[in-house]
Amino acid sequence: MFSKTAKPALRSAAWRISLWATVAFACGTLLVFIFLHRFVADDIQRRSDAWLAGEIEVLGDVAEQTPMNALHDRVVEEVAELASKEVPNREASASTSNDSVFFLQTGRDGSLTLWVGAGNGVENLKAIQASRILPDHPTHLRVQGFAIPFRVASTRINDGSYIYLGLSERDELRVLRSLGLRFILLWFLLVLLGFGIVFFTTRRMLSHVREIAEAASRIGHSDLHARVPTTRHNDEVSHLALTLNRMLDRIESSMHQLHTITDSLAHDLRSPLTAIRGKLEMSLSAAMQVEQADPIVSAIEELDRLTDFLNKSLDVAEAKADALRLNRVPLDLDELLRIMIDLYEPSMSEKGLQLRLHSGGPLTIEADEALIHRMIANLFDNELKHLPAACTVNLRLRVEDAAASLILEDDGPGFDVEVLSHLFERRVKGKESNGHGLGLAFVDAVARAHGGSVAAGNRDGGGARISLIFPRAANEQAKAPMAAIHRAS
Repeated sequence: MFSKTAKPALRSAAWRISLWATVAFACGTLLVFIFLHRFVADDIQRRSDAWLAGEIEVLGDVAEQTPMNALHDRVVEEVAELASKEVPNREASASTSNDSVFFLQTGRDGSLTLWVGAGNGVENLKAIQASRILPDHPTHLRVQGFAIPFRVASTRINDGSYIYLGLSERDELRVLRSLGLRFILLWFLLVLLGFGIVFFTTRRMLSHVREIAEAASRIGHSDLHARVPTTRHNDEVSHLALTLNRMLDRIESSMHQLHTITDSLAHDLRSPLTAIRGKLEMSLSAAMQVEQADPIVSAIEELDRLTDFLNKSLDVAEAKADALRLNRVPLDLDELLRIMIDLYEPSMSEKGLQLRLHSGGPLTIEADEALIHRMIANLFDNELKHLPAACTVNLRLRVEDAAASLILEDDGPGFDVEVLSHLFERRVKGKESNGHGLGLAFVDAVARAHGGSVAAGNRDGGGARISLIFPRAANEQAKAPMAAIHRAS
């Protein structure tokens, strides 16, 4: 396998689950805080309206019961001043001016007859005249020159005049603003705490799933005898681990049966083929005439082709079932290719073909040496069979990220168009091929068994191109970043 199953926190399922859970929790708590804020605001306003209603009633009684003489205005003013000192939610201030409450009395003609408050009351009277304020129904009133509106209550006295008592909403807004800031801070802390709890819990739970996935990945590609780790908790994760272990038991049993069948089949077929070949070789050594020797040589070659077909068929079948048995060892691809080129160069030269290797030096992978050897031999055999004379085969070995890349290119006729999309399927071959159609299927099987991949197609300039990717050895992957650091320094 090329990559680890562990992921960065921002790309993990724990992060996504925590994020969505936090969003839902944040929306829910925000709605609760909005409701509480609205409830507190309504309660404060009810208290203010109750205070206004009580004070306007007292002022109305005083205005009615005080004779209209020189003391009338003074008495009403003092009562209004006394009322202003009992304002609810008022913040203590060093200022002695009355800027939070005003008292206004109008005559029958609507003119200003008495004013208690900041300023001269002209703008307040204009705002009252522009608004429709009903007795015993406190109303919001905006006065020019004041940034904060007033809550105004009114009442009518027996002589036909009206009195108005206004309370600035400044203190109410201050209380609500302070409460809102506390709500926001508390909401933010709760959201962070909730996210932390959900993320920690989810991360811890999914870490068991990640361990199971990593163990299952290792088991599937190396050792079917191992099992995924289990937990002592009787939960879904524990049930998943137990289910996977039972499944691995069945897979191991199936693989054992498959190996038994293929081994028996290979033995039962190879034994008579080997015996027949031995008898033919004895007959060939005893044959004195060429006419007798040629059919025997042809029969031996057909037996060799049949044995090779049998071996490849069994290997491809096991690889397709992910049951190919590997003996992984550190293998230098550069060295192996040079040995194979030395081995095949005489045959290539005899047919007029050139074989060239372009390599950057040693490149180690963890692989089954026998299978890789057979795979490369299979590729070279295909070039010998299908390339016309005077063609060139180029091999390019290089490092791509954390993988070893082997590219084989030739300048021959390339693959037949009708088989391009089925190159790695069994028994698929071109019109001119006399093989069994297992060559590239075997290459694909070996690559997949080693955790790699293969791609094939025709080059734009003509010829075939086969690209193989293999994971590098673990120690080579660790050396690569250090080498890059040394080169940078």
